[in-house]
Amino acid sequence: MADNKNIAERLRQVHTLMLLAGENRFRAIAFDRAAQTIEGLSEPVDHYLESGTLTDLKGIGSSIAEDIRLFSETGSMPVLEDLKERVPDGLIRWLDISGLGPKNIVKIHKELGITEVEELADACRDGRVAALPGLGEKSAEKILKSIEWLQQHSQRCLISEAREVALPLLEVLKEAGGVQQIEVAGSLRRWNETIGDVDLLVAADEVDNSAIFDRFTGHEMVVEVLGRGETKSSIRTESGRQVDLRIVNPEQFPAALVYFTGSKEHNIVLRRRARERGMVLNEYGLFPANQDGDADSSRPMELSSETELYRHLDLAWIPPELREGRGEVEYFESHEEMPLVTPEEVRGVVHLHTTWSDGKQTVEQMARASIERGYTYMGVTDHSRSAAYAGGLSIDEVKKQWDEIDRVIEKFSSEGIEFTIFKGIESDILADGSLDYPDDLLDGFDFVIASIHHGMDMPREKMMDRFRKAIEHPAVRMIGHPTGRLLLRRGESDLDMNQLIEWAAEHQTAIEINANPHRLDLDWRHGNKALEAGLLTSINPDAHNVEGIDDILYGVMIARKAKFDSSRIVNCLTAEEFRRWARGEEVEVKE
Repeated sequence: MADNKNIAERLRQVHTLMLLAGENRFRAIAFDRAAQTIEGLSEPVDHYLESGTLTDLKGIGSSIAEDIRLFSETGSMPVLEDLKERVPDGLIRWLDISGLGPKNIVKIHKELGITEVEELADACRDGRVAALPGLGEKSAEKILKSIEWLQQHSQRCLISEAREVALPLLEVLKEAGGVQQIEVAGSLRRWNETIGDVDLLVAADEVDNSAIFDRFTGHEMVVEVLGRGETKSSIRTESGRQVDLRIVNPEQFPAALVYFTGSKEHNIVLRRRARERGMVLNEYGLFPANQDGDADSSRPMELSSETELYRHLDLAWIPPELREGRGEVEYFESHEEMPLVTPEEVRGVVHLHTTWSDGKQTVEQMARASIERGYTYMGVTDHSRSAAYAGGLSIDEVKKQWDEIDRVIEKFSSEGIEFTIFKGIESDILADGSLDYPDDLLDGFDFVIASIHHGMDMPREKMMDRFRKAIEHPAVRMIGHPTGRLLLRRGESDLDMNQLIEWAAEHQTAIEINANPHRLDLDWRHGNKALEAGLLTSINPDAHNVEGIDDILYGVMIARKAKFDSSRIVNCLTAEEFRRWARGEEVEVKE
């Protein structure tokens, strides 16, 4: 049986290698779109192959369908194997070098016969790159600097790290004279879990551009100005992040914001809709199409906002976090809005650690911090005894912790504080799918989160059986960070997430959205399947200190990307409703 994830990975490899092979760009993009379609399916690809409906899917033509069929039947994709023979492995690393696109990669490789990053750096130093047509000394210098930074810093960073760079710059630029509008754009505005370059967009009159760029490039965190033109400036920060600032005329701002927010797939659909309505959409605006189908730039449509632009395309405004080419355009053709969870709807802090295991603060300190942030309950979920590396609790320690929780509850009551503390546990799922406490102790907790912390490289079949047994355990109400990934550090366990979601939904077991920026797991890309299956989730900070509670914001935004509203999020329940849900009773969240 073909695996959707593996097929999508191979289609994306085809896309990348086609660009590096210098093949038709639009043909390459077709494979990227097909990969996105396959990745978002809620059924195995083989279902569509067997029914002959694969080409009915958006972005899957007959040629790509044949490539998928061959891979499903033979485990090999000839188009990919051919590209692998033609494109040296080393060139793929070049794509991570800032400012070096596929065209120049192909040019340098063919002219100089080099394939490794180290060889490219040498060629930049000795003048060979500078001597190539269309490049020159400045290009060579920029490439070399980018290589040096790449060797010191990851080209991508966590969304939390990107915000630490973007927000101070945003605040400084808001105070700059002449700035009429300003927004973060790109993948950061879409709340993707990892970010490449940080994009900022400003609306200003041309006369103010220079002063705005001065303020931008003069910020204390800037260590290098990578480039400065009339409408765009790029800097490198002390953390290694590249930040691009674009300035457009105020009348261009709505279209530019849509364009530079992306995603690429979302923008392609918008441009097609514009064409179908006799218009042309680009980063400069929305224009009537002339007889040749080009933009009549002399007659730009007046746009006061993104909302107005979407209205011209017969759509309601689409929240940026949904703009990923996953059915959002079709939805907003007939709906004014999609019900999505908001930070204010989260009522309880579920999944946090205290000094009883590997947390930094006590039960009382974590409770008071939760109260200060406006939450009405929390669930203490320290590690279970198998997690010895994290101070997992013995059975005796569990009972002592319960006594402490009772004392804190009594103390709050004497102070007139209405706040509920649930006695939970993050229990390890052992290799055979059992939990690491006896059932009579597990029954004493208010709720149990079952997680895997070791043996994450098990074969898929064994890993799935392990999860299935945990989901079926009567004490388990929630699965923690299912894939086990640590973003930019560790990959995912080999899982059939669609099947896992179905099992969890069937048993009304929640799969958490772990809001820690290193995890953000459940992945938002499984949102369509989660919606179809009616999966419950909980937005959990997995907090190990007071500051970690604030990570709930990241979980909320990932939940929105995954199309969750409050009715499927158990910590949007009141404390009493959460207690009843934890007991296995059916509870409906009030919207």
